[in-house]
Amino acid sequence: MSHESSAAAAGRQVQRVRHEIRRRALTVRRVEAVSPGMRRIVFGGEALADFVSASFDDHVKVFFPTAGEPVARDYTPRRYDTQACELVIDFALHGDGPAADWARQAAPGQPLTVAGPRGSFVVPVDYDWHVLVGDETALPAVARRLEELPAGTRAIVRLQVAPADRPALACAAALDLQWADDDAALLDAVRAIALPAGEGYCWCGAEAGVAAAVRRILVEDKGHDRRAIRAAAYWKRGAAAHHENLGDPA
Repeated sequence: MSHESSAAAAGRQVQRVRHEIRRRALTVRRVEAVSPGMRRIVFGGEALADFVSASFDDHVKVFFPTAGEPVARDYTPRRYDTQACELVIDFALHGDGPAADWARQAAPGQPLTVAGPRGSFVVPVDYDWHVLVGDETALPAVARRLEELPAGTRAIVRLQVAPADRPALACAAALDLQWADDDAALLDAVRAIALPAGEGYCWCGAEAGVAAAVRRILVEDKGHDRRAIRAAAYWKRGAAAHHENLGDPA
């Protein structure tokens, strides 16, 4: 059975969930250095009491203070602790900009406002296998997804991250992990993937051109079902605050 027909046959369905959008005034509780290029910030506050993040690639708008109006950027909720009312967000410190600049100086007690997520794209965890591809901006989503996957599934992961910033990734599933040093190496690693038998789901989060290329490789070259893939442009070279889902299934 082909990858496309097997995916259609089993009837697994992603679920789109909408959430009420609220702005939440939060306070930094803890700051942790995950790696030289990544800082983990734990936010708390009563405004998180009804916070919901149903999918590993959810995004919240984070509003960073500037000399003028606050600047908003999209970030993945790395973890949410309902009992402690704590939201964890990992910030990549690459380059200059309001988000990286704020994260570098963040300290307990500082206020920050977040909004969302406006919706969730919930992918079942019980596929036979999962392909996850991305760069450092996708690390929080990939790490969260790997923690969700159960034993008995397979995770094929290809990540472009600087050697100093490559974390240990916890995963109960059988993990096939390869790191890449640049865009070309990441795309070569995706081309080299042999999609397993059974029903699988593919996900990618990366720079716009890279994400589009990954989607083409998996769908057009390897024949993966276009209804069982989600590719997102987490950023775009030369553009600020770019986020785009590429060819989402209907």
